Amino acid sequence: MPDWVHARRREIGARIRDARLNASLTQVQLGELIGRDHRTIHRWEYAFRIPDLEDLLLLADALDTPLTDLVR
Repeated sequence: MPDWVHARRREIGARIRDARLNASLTQVQLGELIGRDHRTIHRWEYAFRIPDLEDLLLLADALDTPLTDLVR
């Protein structure tokens, strides 16, 4: 996989983490809001995995942030 893909995954994860912290939520609380395990949230934030479109939509809604802010 090209290096830029890994860089983008890290950027998206950091945006998810920043939005979660701005919403004053823990990984556990966010996971409960969107029906995902806190370990999944951790994997997204630290770019071990990337959320699919459905998960991104759930995240944007739970974090009250535009989807584009998470993936730009």
